[in-house]
Amino acid sequence: MANDLSELIAQSNETVAALIDDGADTSEMFTIEHHLVSSDFTKLEKAAVELVKVGYHVDDADEFELDDGSRQFAFVAVSEVKLDPQILELQTKEVAKIADLAGVDYDGWGTYFGDYSSS
Repeated sequence: MANDLSELIAQSNETVAALIDDGADTSEMFTIEHHLVSSDFTKLEKAAVELVKVGYHVDDADEFELDDGSRQFAFVAVSEVKLDPQILELQTKEVAKIADLAGVDYDGWGTYFGDYSSS
């Protein structure tokens, strides 16, 4: 399994640029969720263990079914960082390397942005 690192880094940089263009404050901390998925729970678990070792918080894996009936497992590895393209590129490389070693897919990262207060 090989995740396309250049594509993941480009996606990361585009996401950071879009968030900044939308007014994100780069001095604030953001919750970053790195998304990993596999049809093999054991491989996904191996990736989770390695990500915890390097400082990520890992949520419990969720199981879901694809349109073709196959089962997949997914989790997010969470970090709290400033919205800095260099930091997020380093994290993208780190998570992609661990995903490759474990044989799972890394689907990039996301974050929450905007006013989520309830009225």
